[in-house]
Amino acid sequence: MKNRYLYILVLVCFANFTAFAKHIIGGVITYEHKGNGLYEFTMRIYRDCNGGGAPFDAPAVMGIFKETNSSYQRVEAFTTSLDSQNEVFPPSYPCMSLPPNVCVQEGIYTFNYQIPDFPSKSAYHIVYQRCCRNNTISNIVNPGDRGATYEIIITPEAQAAGNSSAIFKNFPPTIICANAPLSFDHSATDKDKDSLRYSFCNPLNGGGPTLSDPGLSSCTGAKPDPICPPPYNNIQFKSGYSSSTPLGVGVISIDPKTGLITGEIKQLGQYVVGICVEEYRNGVLIGKVFRDFQFNIAVCNILVDAAIASDTIIAKRIIINSCGSSKVKFDNKSTDKNKIQAYLWEFNVLGKTETSKDETPTFEFPGLGKYTGRLIANPGLKPCTDTADFEVNIYPGIEAKYKYAYDTCVAGPVTFTDLSSSGSGLLTKWKWEFKDGTTDKVQNPIHTYQLPGEYNVRLSVEDKNTCKANFTRVIRYFPVPNLLVVEPDTGRGCQPLTIKFNNLSTPIDNSYKFDWDMGDGTKATALSPTHTYDKVGLYTVKLNLTSPIGCKTNATFANLIEVRGSPTANFSFTPDRFSNFSSTATFTDLSTNAVKWGWQFGAKEGTSASRNPVYTFRDTGFHQIRLIVTHPSGCTDTLVKGIDVEPLVTYFLPNAFTPNFDGTNDEFKGAGNLFGMTDFKMGIWNRWGEKIFDTNDPKEGWNGRINNTGAVAMEGVYVYFATFIGPRNKLFTYKGYCTLIK
Repeated sequence: MKNRYLYILVLVCFANFTAFAKHIIGGVITYEHKGNGLYEFTMRIYRDCNGGGAPFDAPAVMGIFKETNSSYQRVEAFTTSLDSQNEVFPPSYPCMSLPPNVCVQEGIYTFNYQIPDFPSKSAYHIVYQRCCRNNTISNIVNPGDRGATYEIIITPEAQAAGNSSAIFKNFPPTIICANAPLSFDHSATDKDKDSLRYSFCNPLNGGGPTLSDPGLSSCTGAKPDPICPPPYNNIQFKSGYSSSTPLGVGVISIDPKTGLITGEIKQLGQYVVGICVEEYRNGVLIGKVFRDFQFNIAVCNILVDAAIASDTIIAKRIIINSCGSSKVKFDNKSTDKNKIQAYLWEFNVLGKTETSKDETPTFEFPGLGKYTGRLIANPGLKPCTDTADFEVNIYPGIEAKYKYAYDTCVAGPVTFTDLSSSGSGLLTKWKWEFKDGTTDKVQNPIHTYQLPGEYNVRLSVEDKNTCKANFTRVIRYFPVPNLLVVEPDTGRGCQPLTIKFNNLSTPIDNSYKFDWDMGDGTKATALSPTHTYDKVGLYTVKLNLTSPIGCKTNATFANLIEVRGSPTANFSFTPDRFSNFSSTATFTDLSTNAVKWGWQFGAKEGTSASRNPVYTFRDTGFHQIRLIVTHPSGCTDTLVKGIDVEPLVTYFLPNAFTPNFDGTNDEFKGAGNLFGMTDFKMGIWNRWGEKIFDTNDPKEGWNGRINNTGAVAMEGVYVYFATFIGPRNKLFTYKGYCTLIK
């Protein structure tokens, strides 16, 4: 059962720090001798992908120095291009949730150099410098003002032997779990098969505001150009740390023969670590490769959680109770099962430990009593191991049982009697679930159901050992009501009368059989039927009810319904067609059994109480004529008919006119009822097709002159064409001939 966090050694992403890596965080230079003093160098520089800080130098500024009797001569200063950069992914950890945004890139530079006096009795130093380190580093003094120097030395012994440097096999892991055994292979390969020896060593300072070289004022800043000459100062460690104990005394160590780094890391923080591999040939040191790197320690959650289904958990111990059986099947709830390779169960029985490697074992204990044990997920696979301690209590058995009693045909309470028992001799809890939405916790309850039905009543019991049992049985509760209650939505009304009979009797539902006699010779079988009475009279309603188990009851409801007489509204009218020239209607009542009349001639027209009224409509349009007639009983009936009073337009044009200014027939224009006319247009053309007059005013006529103002037109026949839109958007068109007579 998981009860702890592990920490993680992370290359760049450190959850406890607000600042992320902004700079180069490590590097190493190696070489291969191609022959006759020609060397190919490979420089690998490491940076954080997500820090938003300095990118790889492209190109990188390099320096080559010749060392003679502890004197250093700059022999070449040059730049080298960035060949490639690749993201380095975290190693695969089978049981951990890694911190987000962990991202490291490796930049690779390659270049060649020919030693001019090969084999030389002087050493050659190949150097790259870069500032600055992160100011959150925990183990060095003033880390934000310190840079890094990456150096490889080709010694005279290496030149004489034609040596190629060792090369580290593995990239430093971006994530290493702490608080668990650390084992990382930091070994190297050597093509010359030299003897290799490993150690923690001093990282070198380089670049930055605190580095100075008298006589070379440019030997400061983020990228010294030219590169500062050797020798280089070691990084100054804080108290409690050193090059050989970069994470503190006794935290980690490196095997000088194998390069295996082991230990256990506990503290959070960022740390600079230097690692050297020395090459020996025939007992003589001929070369050394130095790697400088930065580590961070952050919180990491182990995903493996050993867990078992339990009754309860006390002080992190899982409690499992078995009641009535000494054989226990364990329910393994461990997670994440994809990351668990094996299980080990340990059972402590009578001073002995028995084991099982099954994922979900079944174990038989010797009898009543208390037993302990534990489940180990991934045994021996730290840090992926987790343990859950458990306690098993074998208790006597428990049984739940009850009986019940009620009058099956009379609606009333059900009496429940508990018959449960426990080997412990003492029941402590009862819970009744009546399956109608209610419960009870007494031992012997009395319960009344409001509705009939089949109820799967469940009794759950618990004894002093917290052993539990339950028992369920079906209660078929289908009594008939003590009283049949029927409520019609109305008791009286006009024929035809439609009534909904609301059956308010309880307890009943649709599983019961209903036989209704509606009193007019018709039957119904619904729980709450709807029925229409067509004839006038008093009606007695009867109901016979039978429950699903055969219980019966009935009731008679005398003179429950009264149906009163109703009239029938009807009328006719003349004429058949109405317009603004003929808008008076004569109405004739055709109703039956009516003693009172009420007329409504439209929403904005008048009313009348006459039996046969005459009415003149004040406006054109469609009018709804409503007649309401009343029976002597007070019942009414209504009939609605429609009358359309059509708006008519009349328009007439003459066939000749005499524009001689005698006051008679001097203009050619139309006449008639122009009410509702819109969009009027009229044009007149001579026999040669020339338009000599047009107007949009129906009241304007042609006076016989060209456009009514020009020369007098010749006597003769002319063509006219007139259009307009009527009141109901109807298009009217007139065309013909008119004769101008002088």
